[in-house]
Amino acid sequence: MSRTHQMRDAIAADLSPAAASRLSQMTAEIAADTSAAARLFPAAAREVARGPLDPADPSGIHGPTLDDAVRGVLLAALAEALGDDARLLREVSDLYRYGDGDEKRAVLRALHLLGPEAQPIVEDALRTNDIRIVAAAMGPWAGTHLDDATWRQGVLKCLFVGVPLAAVDRLDERTDPELARMVAAYAHERLAAGRSVPDDVHLVLDQEPGALDQFPDVAAALRPSA
Repeated sequence: MSRTHQMRDAIAADLSPAAASRLSQMTAEIAADTSAAARLFPAAAREVARGPLDPADPSGIHGPTLDDAVRGVLLAALAEALGDDARLLREVSDLYRYGDGDEKRAVLRALHLLGPEAQPIVEDALRTNDIRIVAAAMGPWAGTHLDDATWRQGVLKCLFVGVPLAAVDRLDERTDPELARMVAAYAHERLAAGRSVPDDVHLVLDQEPGALDQFPDVAAALRPSA
Protein backbone atom coordinates (compact mmCIF):
# COMPACT_ATOMS: atom_id res chain seq x y z
CA MET A 1 0.00 0.00 0.00
CA SER A 2 1.36 3.43 -0.93
CA ARG A 3 2.05 6.10 1.66
CA THR A 4 -0.76 8.19 0.19
CA HIS A 5 -3.25 5.38 0.76
CA GLN A 6 -1.91 4.74 4.27
CA MET A 7 -2.29 8.39 5.24
CA ARG A 8 -5.72 8.60 3.64
CA ASP A 9 -6.88 5.45 5.44
CA ALA A 10 -5.63 6.85 8.75
CA ILE A 11 -8.14 9.71 8.60
CA ALA A 12 -10.95 7.91 6.78
CA ALA A 13 -13.05 7.60 9.93
CA ASP A 14 -12.91 11.37 10.41
CA LEU A 15 -14.22 12.14 6.93
CA SER A 16 -17.72 12.02 5.55
CA PRO A 17 -18.23 9.84 2.45
CA ALA A 18 -18.40 12.97 0.30
CA ALA A 19 -15.20 14.36 1.84
CA ALA A 20 -13.37 11.06 1.41
CA SER A 21 -14.46 10.92 -2.22
CA ARG A 22 -13.26 14.47 -2.86
CA LEU A 23 -9.89 13.71 -1.27
CA SER A 24 -9.50 10.68 -3.53
CA GLN A 25 -10.31 12.86 -6.54
CA MET A 26 -7.69 15.39 -5.47
CA THR A 27 -4.96 12.78 -5.06
CA ALA A 28 -5.82 11.39 -8.49
CA GLU A 29 -5.59 14.88 -10.01
CA ILE A 30 -2.14 15.38 -8.50
CA ALA A 31 -1.01 11.96 -9.69
CA ALA A 32 -2.06 12.91 -13.22
CA ASP A 33 -0.68 16.46 -13.12
CA THR A 34 1.61 17.57 -10.29
CA SER A 35 0.99 21.24 -11.06
CA ALA A 36 -2.54 20.71 -9.68
CA ALA A 37 -1.08 20.65 -6.16
CA ALA A 38 -0.64 24.43 -6.18
CA ARG A 39 -4.40 24.81 -6.70
CA LEU A 40 -5.68 21.92 -4.59
CA PHE A 41 -3.49 22.32 -1.50
CA PRO A 42 -4.99 25.70 -0.48
CA ALA A 43 -8.52 24.49 -1.27
CA ALA A 44 -8.28 21.27 0.73
CA ALA A 45 -9.72 22.53 4.02
CA ARG A 46 -12.69 24.12 2.28
CA GLU A 47 -13.39 21.26 -0.12
CA VAL A 48 -12.60 18.26 2.09
CA ALA A 49 -12.55 18.92 5.84
CA ARG A 50 -11.21 21.08 8.61
CA GLY A 51 -11.24 21.03 12.41
CA PRO A 52 -9.49 19.15 15.21
CA LEU A 53 -8.38 15.55 14.99
CA ASP A 54 -7.98 15.43 18.76
CA PRO A 55 -10.75 17.20 20.71
CA ALA A 56 -8.22 17.86 23.48
CA ASP A 57 -5.99 19.72 21.00
CA PRO A 58 -8.39 21.90 19.00
CA SER A 59 -5.72 24.34 17.80
CA GLY A 60 -3.29 21.71 16.61
CA ILE A 61 -0.50 22.60 19.02
CA HIS A 62 0.44 19.05 20.00
CA GLY A 63 -0.36 17.37 16.70
CA PRO A 64 -2.04 17.83 13.32
CA THR A 65 -5.54 19.12 12.80
CA LEU A 66 -7.86 17.37 10.37
CA ASP A 67 -7.07 19.92 7.66
CA ASP A 68 -3.34 19.37 8.30
CA ALA A 69 -3.86 15.64 7.79
CA VAL A 70 -5.90 16.16 4.62
CA ARG A 71 -3.21 18.41 3.17
CA GLY A 72 -0.60 15.86 4.25
CA VAL A 73 -2.31 13.27 2.05
CA LEU A 74 -2.04 15.66 -0.89
CA LEU A 75 1.67 16.19 -0.20
CA ALA A 76 2.19 12.42 -0.07
CA ALA A 77 0.48 12.14 -3.44
CA LEU A 78 2.74 14.89 -4.77
CA ALA A 79 5.84 13.11 -3.44
CA GLU A 80 4.83 9.86 -5.13
CA ALA A 81 4.01 11.58 -8.41
CA LEU A 82 7.25 13.54 -8.55
CA GLY A 83 9.58 10.78 -7.42
CA ASP A 84 12.40 13.33 -7.15
CA ASP A 85 13.52 14.75 -3.81
CA ALA A 86 14.93 17.98 -5.26
CA ARG A 87 11.73 18.75 -7.18
CA LEU A 88 9.62 17.82 -4.17
CA LEU A 89 11.61 20.19 -1.95
CA ARG A 90 11.06 23.04 -4.42
CA GLU A 91 7.34 22.36 -4.70
CA VAL A 92 6.82 21.99 -0.94
CA SER A 93 8.92 25.10 -0.25
CA ASP A 94 6.69 27.09 -2.60
CA LEU A 95 3.52 25.78 -0.95
CA TYR A 96 4.96 26.87 2.38
CA ARG A 97 6.24 30.24 1.18
CA TYR A 98 3.02 31.33 -0.46
CA GLY A 99 0.61 29.66 1.97
CA ASP A 100 -1.38 31.21 4.78
CA GLY A 101 -0.81 30.20 8.39
CA ASP A 102 -2.87 27.02 8.15
CA GLU A 103 -1.12 25.96 4.95
CA LYS A 104 2.31 26.63 6.44
CA ARG A 105 1.40 24.53 9.48
CA ALA A 106 0.24 21.68 7.25
CA VAL A 107 3.55 21.70 5.38
CA LEU A 108 5.45 21.58 8.66
CA ARG A 109 3.33 18.67 9.89
CA ALA A 110 4.14 16.74 6.69
CA LEU A 111 7.91 17.26 6.59
CA HIS A 112 8.46 13.55 7.25
CA LEU A 113 8.09 13.29 3.48
CA LEU A 114 11.41 15.13 3.20
CA GLY A 115 14.83 14.63 4.73
CA PRO A 116 17.38 17.03 6.27
CA GLU A 117 17.16 19.32 3.24
CA ALA A 118 13.91 20.72 4.66
CA GLN A 119 15.75 22.63 7.40
CA PRO A 120 15.34 26.08 5.75
CA ILE A 121 11.56 25.68 5.98
CA VAL A 122 11.79 24.97 9.70
CA GLU A 123 14.25 27.81 10.28
CA ASP A 124 11.81 30.20 8.64
CA ALA A 125 8.95 28.88 10.77
CA LEU A 126 10.96 29.46 13.94
CA ARG A 127 11.27 33.15 13.05
CA THR A 128 7.50 33.62 13.39
CA ASN A 129 5.51 34.29 16.55
CA ASP A 130 2.51 32.17 15.56
CA ILE A 131 2.41 29.51 18.25
CA ARG A 132 0.74 26.97 15.94
CA ILE A 133 3.51 27.33 13.38
CA VAL A 134 6.29 27.26 15.98
CA ALA A 135 4.78 24.16 17.59
CA ALA A 136 4.54 22.38 14.24
CA ALA A 137 8.12 23.36 13.44
CA MET A 138 9.30 21.61 16.60
CA GLY A 139 7.44 18.40 15.81
CA PRO A 140 8.81 15.02 14.66
CA TRP A 141 10.86 16.35 11.74
CA ALA A 142 12.77 18.71 14.05
CA GLY A 143 13.20 16.02 16.68
CA THR A 144 14.88 13.78 14.12
CA HIS A 145 16.71 16.14 11.77
CA LEU A 146 17.21 19.64 13.21
CA ASP A 147 20.80 20.39 14.16
CA ASP A 148 21.50 20.80 17.87
CA ALA A 149 22.06 24.57 17.88
CA THR A 150 18.89 25.35 15.93
CA TRP A 151 16.88 22.83 17.92
CA ARG A 152 17.93 24.45 21.21
CA GLN A 153 16.95 27.87 19.85
CA GLY A 154 13.62 26.34 18.85
CA VAL A 155 13.00 25.18 22.41
CA LEU A 156 13.74 28.69 23.67
CA LYS A 157 11.41 30.13 21.03
CA CYS A 158 8.66 27.89 22.38
CA LEU A 159 9.21 29.32 25.86
CA PHE A 160 9.21 32.88 24.52
CA VAL A 161 5.96 32.60 22.55
CA GLY A 162 4.09 30.24 24.88
CA VAL A 163 4.23 26.90 23.08
CA PRO A 164 4.02 24.16 25.73
CA LEU A 165 7.26 22.18 25.78
CA ALA A 166 5.20 18.98 25.80
CA ALA A 167 4.66 19.75 22.10
CA VAL A 168 8.42 19.55 21.38
CA ASP A 169 9.31 16.19 19.88
CA ARG A 170 12.07 14.20 21.65
CA LEU A 171 12.53 16.86 24.34
CA ASP A 172 13.62 14.33 26.97
CA GLU A 173 15.99 12.61 24.58
CA ARG A 174 17.66 15.75 23.22
CA THR A 175 17.87 17.89 26.35
CA ASP A 176 21.53 18.42 27.22
CA PRO A 177 23.59 20.63 29.59
CA GLU A 178 23.82 23.44 27.01
CA LEU A 179 20.05 23.64 26.56
CA ALA A 180 19.60 23.60 30.34
CA ARG A 181 22.11 26.44 30.71
CA MET A 182 20.23 28.46 28.08
CA VAL A 183 16.89 27.82 29.77
CA ALA A 184 18.32 28.75 33.18
CA ALA A 185 19.71 31.98 31.72
CA TYR A 186 16.31 32.71 30.17
CA ALA A 187 14.64 32.18 33.56
CA HIS A 188 17.27 34.44 35.22
CA GLU A 189 16.49 37.24 32.74
CA ARG A 190 12.77 36.87 33.38
CA LEU A 191 13.26 37.14 37.12
CA ALA A 192 15.59 40.14 36.76
CA ALA A 193 12.87 41.88 34.74
CA GLY A 194 10.28 41.14 37.43
CA ARG A 195 8.45 38.65 35.29
CA SER A 196 7.24 35.14 36.05
CA VAL A 197 8.98 32.02 34.83
CA PRO A 198 6.93 29.48 32.84
CA ASP A 199 6.41 26.21 34.67
CA ASP A 200 7.62 24.39 31.55
CA VAL A 201 11.25 25.23 32.36
CA HIS A 202 11.07 22.30 34.81
CA LEU A 203 10.82 19.90 31.86
CA VAL A 204 14.37 20.87 30.94
CA LEU A 205 15.95 21.93 34.23
CA ASP A 206 14.80 18.87 36.17
CA GLN A 207 16.86 16.78 33.76
CA GLU A 208 20.00 18.89 34.22
CA PRO A 209 19.83 20.35 37.75
CA GLY A 210 23.50 21.34 37.62
CA ALA A 211 22.57 24.17 35.27
CA LEU A 212 21.10 26.03 38.23
CA ASP A 213 24.44 26.20 40.05
CA GLN A 214 25.21 29.44 38.19
CA PHE A 215 21.75 30.87 38.85
CA PRO A 216 20.87 30.65 42.57
CA ASP A 217 18.01 33.11 42.07
CA VAL A 218 16.38 30.75 39.59
CA ALA A 219 16.95 27.77 41.87
CA ALA A 220 15.28 29.65 44.73
CA ALA A 221 12.36 30.77 42.59
CA LEU A 222 11.72 27.27 41.28
CA ARG A 223 12.12 25.56 44.66
CA PRO A 224 8.77 24.16 45.84
CA SER A 225 7.29 26.14 48.71
CA ALA A 226 7.09 24.41 52.05
